[in-house]
Amino acid sequence: VRLKTIADAHEIPKRFLVQILLQLKGSGLVASTRGAAGGYQLARPPEQITLADIIGVIDRDDSVAEPRGRDQHRSPLGRAIIDVWALIMESKQKILETTNLAELLQRAQGAFEMAYQI
Repeated sequence: VRLKTIADAHEIPKRFLVQILLQLKGSGLVASTRGAAGGYQLARPPEQITLADIIGVIDRDDSVAEPRGRDQHRSPLGRAIIDVWALIMESKQKILETTNLAELLQRAQGAFEMAYQI
């Protein structure tokens, strides 16, 4: 798919999209072809690329840094909040690891079909 096609279809600025695609290419998730018929394509089948793969490339620092050695000074409420936040992050990671691009496309097509039912 050509860069302009992706940018126009999803209203993503080309400069921003180029940076993302370069990162994805560097990680081996997409491949590019030069020339008039060139563009980008997935390097693996969509069933083999998870959202965790993509997020891991384009958003490497997605965690909240936890100060070390301060646990003994934290209130019970503070510790409880940290524990719940850890559960949230674990759940988020599991969802990202189990959702692949093929499933995401199926969801998008289903939403499109529901929106335009007669």
